[in-house]
Amino acid sequence: MSTIESWFIPFDILMIVCTSLVIIISTFFVFIIVQEKTCQTVSMMLIGNFCVSVTIFGSGLLSMCTFTLQNDLQQIQYQDSLCIFRGYLTYAAAAVSNYSFLIQTLYRYITVIYPTRLFYQSARFQLIFISIACIFAFLFPTVFMFTNEIIYNFDNQICQIPLGFSFFVIYGLFCMYLIPISMVMLIYFKLF
Repeated sequence: MSTIESWFIPFDILMIVCTSLVIIISTFFVFIIVQEKTCQTVSMMLIGNFCVSVTIFGSGLLSMCTFTLQNDLQQIQYQDSLCIFRGYLTYAAAAVSNYSFLIQTLYRYITVIYPTRLFYQSARFQLIFISIACIFAFLFPTVFMFTNEIIYNFDNQICQIPLGFSFFVIYGLFCMYLIPISMVMLIYFKLF
């Protein structure tokens, strides 16, 4: 058992405040995109997709921070029933955020390299990309849940995959970060 220091509580509160601000601001941006007619373009739809993914990711983090604050206030360390779901949600939402950057990059590439192919620039085609990215991002971490890889970390009071050299860490690293970020870099390199 690790000790719970009294200075953890102000940091927990700061995390809750900052995460709540992120959720409020991203929700506000989505509201503006939906309400304003001038903001209803394909590029703003992609920005809205990113804002929705940030809201989902922020909600998972807010739930984790609230749980950590409760445990720090009570000076206890235990796993609740939603811990594994929160771990799954943060992995999925982080992947959705990274893939939304990839979709924005693909859209910019298409508009610059293929400006005459309007179907690829259409909202319907981009919505297909968004749907595929969301389905993949919410499916790949289910492997972690069904194999019981997401466990409670007592030191950090969160549920996560234990860090170390394993198939699941490498699998998560590839699906969440390496594939979308390397494709973004490759597309921008090719674009420039």
